[in-house]
Amino acid sequence: MRRIDVFNGDADGICALHQLRLAEPCDSMLVTGVKRDIALLKRVEALAGDMVTVLDISLEANRHDLLRLLVDGVRVRYFDHHFAGDLPDSPHFEAHIDERSEVCTSLLVNDFLEGRYLAWAVTAAFGDNLHDSARRAAADLQLAEEKLQALQSLGECINYNGYGATVEDLFYAPDDLYRAIHPYTDPFAFIIESEVYPRLRDGMASDLQQARELPLKQLGGEAVVFLPDAPWARRVSGVFANELARANRGRAHALLTELSDGAYLVSVRAPLANPAGAGELCQRFPTGGGREAAAGINHLPADQLDAFIDAFRHQYQDLV
Repeated sequence: MRRIDVFNGDADGICALHQLRLAEPCDSMLVTGVKRDIALLKRVEALAGDMVTVLDISLEANRHDLLRLLVDGVRVRYFDHHFAGDLPDSPHFEAHIDERSEVCTSLLVNDFLEGRYLAWAVTAAFGDNLHDSARRAAADLQLAEEKLQALQSLGECINYNGYGATVEDLFYAPDDLYRAIHPYTDPFAFIIESEVYPRLRDGMASDLQQARELPLKQLGGEAVVFLPDAPWARRVSGVFANELARANRGRAHALLTELSDGAYLVSVRAPLANPAGAGELCQRFPTGGGREAAAGINHLPADQLDAFIDAFRHQYQDLV
């Protein structure tokens, strides 16, 4: 029997897998990619009796290949918090799915493991911009504020590494970052001992400084920022969107990063005061998807830019 671990390349996917494999050590094949590469099951070839664990990618976006695996007799265990649609009815399928906006996949894995590696789940929740959920979960850890801030920084740095149009845009390939993290049961040891964390922290700080110098176009209850065609801009778009969302909790934000072919990479954040509608908005456009609070479009053609901005304004005029 082979084991295959399929996980999103952001903080939530990496920390979810890290917790699970600390509790259930095994040699497995890793399938992952940049944060926006969510159609990962199409890359999985497995046989009857193999075990595939899926973490932090939408079931709906992978439905065809999930059904293919289940029909072939592959066992699939699925942890996720994105839109799922109808769950398959199969004896080979085990689902741990919760679409509530205050939940992330690492918190689901933490519940499954009964809190064995809670600090890593808190790290992931911070990285997924779920600060309130992270702090609630961290209550049992009884950490000083300085320690909480350290987990927040770590989560945001791991998450930051997942953003980019291709793996080449990233500081570390997500599977390599997972392998660098995996020897550490304690996230504070990773912060102190690893050479990976300082590189991510300093790189993110440099990219954010460039982003903060860009103009922000206020539309009313919404705001749009355009970023240039550059690796730093493709890396920073999601984290900068989260920063803007926290700074103005009643405003929706859309970040549009120009791609080399003239299309746009889009990051949308619903207002934190009313975290809804981002996934539904982005799903109206090809290559779009996500969840209620945060979503994106991988490739928005230039001729659909005006249509997207109009849809974005109408979406949040009704909510804000």
